[in-house]
Amino acid sequence: MDNASAATSTTAIAPRKAHYVVLDGLRGVASIVVILFHLCEANNGGSRFKQIINHGYMAVDFFFMLSGFVIAYAYDDRWQRMTVGSFFKRRLIRLQPMVILASIIGALFFYFGAGTTFPHIAQTPVWMTLLIMFIGMTMIPVPTSMDIRGWQETYPLNGPQWSLFFEYIANILYAFGLRRASNRVLGLLTFVAALLLAHLAIFGVEGDVIGGWALATPQLHIGFARVLFPFFAGVLLMRIGKRIATPNAFAVSSILLVIALALPRFGGTSHLWINGLYEAVCIIVLFPIIVLIGASDQRADGSSIRIARFFGDLSYPLYVTHYPLIYLYTAWVVEKKPTLAHSVEVAALTFVAAMTIAYLCLKFFDEPVRRYLSRRFLATKTA
Repeated sequence: MDNASAATSTTAIAPRKAHYVVLDGLRGVASIVVILFHLCEANNGGSRFKQIINHGYMAVDFFFMLSGFVIAYAYDDRWQRMTVGSFFKRRLIRLQPMVILASIIGALFFYFGAGTTFPHIAQTPVWMTLLIMFIGMTMIPVPTSMDIRGWQETYPLNGPQWSLFFEYIANILYAFGLRRASNRVLGLLTFVAALLLAHLAIFGVEGDVIGGWALATPQLHIGFARVLFPFFAGVLLMRIGKRIATPNAFAVSSILLVIALALPRFGGTSHLWINGLYEAVCIIVLFPIIVLIGASDQRADGSSIRIARFFGDLSYPLYVTHYPLIYLYTAWVVEKKPTLAHSVEVAALTFVAAMTIAYLCLKFFDEPVRRYLSRRFLATKTA
């Protein structure tokens, strides 16, 4: 197209950058580990010391680091032609449609979990459930006085939504200040955030980083400690530009991530700080290494890239929609007390159902809705 015809074009959209497909795939791997962790958690009564995939909750910290890296990559060089409002519009289009759908799914599944495990459910009027659903759609957290499930969750219909609340906070910090920070300032902030995270993990009362899902001071402390370092570190890693070139980067980084999340808890009940030290080292040292390995491979094709792309596309719908099924599975385990073999069978069916729901949400809702919203609100008019 020559300059004259380009000038008469009615719609111009900035060319899209190449994706870090391996990093997207790692998000998918982490999402799968989260589901397996939650399924196993239901069979041990939620005990920190009887978990099979013991550190699966740290996948959330890994998500935050990937988010910082990808957001810096996508937006750091756009600010001369992009407003803060445009940035938030893009982030809302990326995240909010699935938040709305997940809130609806959570409400639809809610009353199926009524029983001794969740005694609040049977006592909850429909209007209250609908109110919580609509509040959840807006990402406004609710206080414990409005917790209709009884687990002190800020999003009682879809517990893991708490991490998206902190994701939005990290996005706000990026848009209003972090994007302007020099690497020196960002490095200092990252160092301070690492100290806060290490203090939580090593000297905290539980010896781990579990938490962040309630509107209470201790839980908010955990949530902010968990989001600040990984997000800051992700932005810094992207800006520094260093990579760890590794053959079969997706396979290697995936194996490292799964091992880190699946290792047994360390230190037992008498030396909680040992487990906290392990988790601090994982988040502060190992996760950045995994990200740098994954970021070293920017190929657009190949069998491993196709696998990574599939799991990367599925990762967000999978993470944000799986937990209503976990509520039901947990209630079933607690009330029926099944044999190990029976619980494995139902857990496998629950896993397949979660993957299926996520895929259907991706193809028939998330992707088409985001395409429509992007055409409607992100296309710019030119003279």
